[in-house]
Amino acid sequence: MPLLQVLADKCIGCGACVETCHFGALAMVNDVAVVNEACTACGACLEACPAEALVLERPTATPGDKLDSYRGVWVWIEQFDGEAGSISWEMMGQARRLADELGSPVTACVLGSNVRHIAQEAIAFGADRVFLADDPTLATYRTEPYNRVLVSLVREHRPEILLLGASARGRDLAGAIATEINTGLTADCTGLEIDPETRLLRQTRPAFGGNIMATILCPNHRPQMATVRHRVFEMPTPDPTRQGQIIDISAALREEEIATKVVGFIREEGEVNVADAKIIVSGGRGVGGPEGFAPLRELAQVLGGAVGASRAAVDAGWIPYPHQVGQTGRTVRPDVYIACGISGAIQHLAGMQTSKIIVAINRDPEAPIFGVATYGVVGDVAKIVPELTKQIKSKLGR
Repeated sequence: MPLLQVLADKCIGCGACVETCHFGALAMVNDVAVVNEACTACGACLEACPAEALVLERPTATPGDKLDSYRGVWVWIEQFDGEAGSISWEMMGQARRLADELGSPVTACVLGSNVRHIAQEAIAFGADRVFLADDPTLATYRTEPYNRVLVSLVREHRPEILLLGASARGRDLAGAIATEINTGLTADCTGLEIDPETRLLRQTRPAFGGNIMATILCPNHRPQMATVRHRVFEMPTPDPTRQGQIIDISAALREEEIATKVVGFIREEGEVNVADAKIIVSGGRGVGGPEGFAPLRELAQVLGGAVGASRAAVDAGWIPYPHQVGQTGRTVRPDVYIACGISGAIQHLAGMQTSKIIVAINRDPEAPIFGVATYGVVGDVAKIVPELTKQIKSKLGR
């Protein structure tokens, strides 16, 4: 049922609301506005109506529930082929910290097939309780069966906070859950804090192209939902001696009830995963062109690292997108990040400034990258990088 209601006795049949709606959700029938299921409850038509004949209802996440009946911090543990994604353990560390501030338990949600070992891992990483849905229908991620299980759990147990990784699967699942339970969702968070006075989750993320950091609250709906970017937070150290409760639950759908089927996976040849690299040699506009990445690749190979890039280099077509580091690329947290010819735009810094050691090489001594660098070298990348590679090879006896 649409949230927008038309008061027929007030409607004057002017059609102003129909012209205003961008979604085709309103039509005139017998000189009275009629709303259909395409309505998104955006509210644009309310101001257009001169007769105040439109009413928009905005229910809470679960009608009739009090917000203080929601308790606990939940994390969806993403897995593929029986192996949990590291982004989930990074979130477990944050969930444990947030829950301790709230005086609440941490719950992990593990969905898959033959994944009981992941439930045990979740306890080691800080979970007090694990909901385990272990079923062949959940072996590979599909929105419908995963969404149905988690929505059912949320409605029954009422978590105060629900966190998911900002991966392709996590973003898809988070949007589906938030839509069905009618709550707010903040995407790609880089900071999570508890407001001590209100208990609200302060969700921080880059906005306006990374030029500002926005802090978003969800005061009227529960759970408070957020997706968190990979490598933003440190992975906690697991404690294999921790004890916790594993609760087995059933899958919500049978295979014949699921509309989509997974026929297989095709891995891209030479797939780059800079997010997991311990050492990254990254190039920007200052390398001069696609040929400028050749010495960077050699240095990365000597160091046993990966090659990264700024958005400017990717947009110029010098290197493929999977190498891109920054707000619109991958967030990285390596032990060493070597920035070659990268000026240090705020969008790039947002994705790499938590690196343990940052080495910046740039001709411009005023480049913003030097503001976050552990070590800085002012000079020509084309000369410095090959010499650096030569010196490292010499030290390694190669």
